[in-house]
Amino acid sequence: MEQSDATAVAQVRAGNPDAYRVLVERHSHSVFRLAFRMTGNEQDAEDLVQETFLRAYRQIGKFDGRASFSTWLYRIAANCSLDLIRARKRRQEHQTPVNEDGEEVGAALPAADPTPDRLAFSGELKQLLAPALQGLSPMERTAFVLRHYEGMCIEEIGRALGVNAGAAKHSVFRAVQKLRRTLEPALSSARS
Repeated sequence: MEQSDATAVAQVRAGNPDAYRVLVERHSHSVFRLAFRMTGNEQDAEDLVQETFLRAYRQIGKFDGRASFSTWLYRIAANCSLDLIRARKRRQEHQTPVNEDGEEVGAALPAADPTPDRLAFSGELKQLLAPALQGLSPMERTAFVLRHYEGMCIEEIGRALGVNAGAAKHSVFRAVQKLRRTLEPALSSARS
């Protein structure tokens, strides 16, 4: 019989560290997806999963149950991701990575296996999307990823980000508007 998150949390608080394994196994994949979409890097995402679960374990006493455990965990994962993104941005301000042709190198996005035509268009879109996502503020990027990649509702996004629903909705809206403005010229030419 599968235990609920609340039961597992209660067992961890009661001193049963093995109960935490249930939570890790249940939520690690979704935390990885969020971290990967936030960072665009598999190794960073794996590190963020570990950091997220370590922070959550240390702070399990602060979990008050007002939101679901997964929402609370997403908030920790989003904060860990934002911390990494900010640190990366500070480092990149001092040094921008370039390839052998002297062109700036962007973050990689996961590959898919569509038809050859779709694959070609997808490759072009990925080249445009990675820098477009990096052009969003950390709050906008997080809100966009949670909404459009993870399928969370506005209220859950607000709880995960520690803001009210209106601010979460506005962050998603701003992100979509910025991405449309950035990607529209390329998408228009691709349709022609």
